[in-house]
Amino acid sequence: MEIKPYIDKAKQGDQVAFTFLLDRYWNEVYGFMLKRTENETDAEDITIETFSKAFDKIATYNPEFKFSTWLIAIAKNVHIDLLRKKKSSLFIEITDEEDHQAYNVADTAPSAEDELITEQNLSQLLRFIKELKPHYQEVIQLRYFQEMSYQEISDKIGEPLSNVKIKLLRAKKLLAEIIQERR
Repeated sequence: MEIKPYIDKAKQGDQVAFTFLLDRYWNEVYGFMLKRTENETDAEDITIETFSKAFDKIATYNPEFKFSTWLIAIAKNVHIDLLRKKKSSLFIEITDEEDHQAYNVADTAPSAEDELITEQNLSQLLRFIKELKPHYQEVIQLRYFQEMSYQEISDKIGEPLSNVKIKLLRAKKLLAEIIQERR
């Protein structure tokens, strides 16, 4: 399957292309980090951060390398940063300019997942949401039930805007999969 067109579209800020790349490479990056960290939570956090950084810096992607190789390189760096942070007990607040200019993944047009989620009966939907991991439950709750903006969610959970967007994309995909399985 040719992914170059998706990368080109993603470089122009195309939401559908971002989502495609996220879905296509999530398991590969997550699986790689799970082997390295042997910890599901860390592997997931690193994967979220990896896609967040990759989408911020997609313009710098060099097509001479496989896209997955580029993602894995980013994941390794994110992991090293995480290990450094864990070692250093000093909590220094570093605000990254790029976080404020996070790529605009927030597309207002509802996705297929959005439509599938909104047509569910509420009590049934809440049961499905409970099957998600807690950090996915949280962003779904804040976005759909408290109707918070991406920025408000980012402020509330203390994570960069770009990470919030990746978490929501991933949460919607997982929720849509649960809904389809149960049909």
